[in-house]
Parts: sequence; structure tokens; C-alpha cells
Amino acid sequence: MSRKCDICNRIAGRGNSKVERGKAKYLGGNGRKTTGISKRHYFINLQTVHIEKPEGGAMTSRVCTKCIRSGVVRKSVKRKPFTLAENN
Repeated sequence: MSRKCDICNRIAGRGNSKVERGKAKYLGGNGRKTTGISKRHYFINLQTVHIEKPEGGAMTSRVCTKCIRSGVVRKSVKRKPFTLAENN
């Protein structure tokens, strides 16, 4: 399973993790000194959700939360909300 969004194809980013010592100058210190830099990965927040297809129907897909929140994909509704079963 890849760490990639099925909609926008976002993947993990790369960067540095920096460790510092000392007190910042604006707080009255002598300045911050870097004591170590190591590589790290920034993983995206992937969710496995049931989404609606544009042509109708539903499918399961791994989608990042950015696509879900922005409205690019719509979660499929399994039943109408706030409905009660009819009593016969």
C-alpha cells in the first residue's frame, strides 16, 4: 500500500529535523546554536473512505484529509440521516 493520495497524488515530503540549544536573543540570551541536523519525512494524513464516483455508485479509496475537507471528494451516504424505521 503506497502512502499516496488517490485523488491529488500527494506523497510524503522530506526535510530536516533540527536540534538547538541556548536561549533566543530577544529573550535575553546569547542566541540559538544548532547541535544536530537529521533527515526526516513528513507523512500526509491518509484516510480510507467510501467516496461517490462522478458517474454514480461508490468506491473505497485512500484520500488525504486535505481533499476531504476542501470538498474535492464526497463521502458516500449509506442511508439518509435522521430517519426512523416505519412501524407497520
